[in-house]
Amino acid sequence: MNIEMSSGNVYADIGVPDTEEMLLKAQLASRIADMIQGKGLTQSQAAELLGIPQPKLSLMLRGQFRGISEAKMLECLARLGRDIQIVIGPEHAGTGNIVVV
Repeated sequence: MNIEMSSGNVYADIGVPDTEEMLLKAQLASRIADMIQGKGLTQSQAAELLGIPQPKLSLMLRGQFRGISEAKMLECLARLGRDIQIVIGPEHAGTGNIVVV
């Protein structure tokens, strides 16, 4: 059995296009799911609050978010009561990282 170390991005590990975008969306979807659960909302209630159709919310929460923009996901977090801050750090060598905190 071969064991391979992860790069830290499962999408890069399996060769999916747009790996950084997909990882960011996965992190945002996870936060949205946590917030919905924490507020005790049903998917129907959450969809109404977020301004998206319930089937689209269901897909997003199951990791199928290709048709949903990062901006829409950030808007969802704001509608769930979260403040959104985008911080641009100092320049450094190599590729930049996107981190959801």
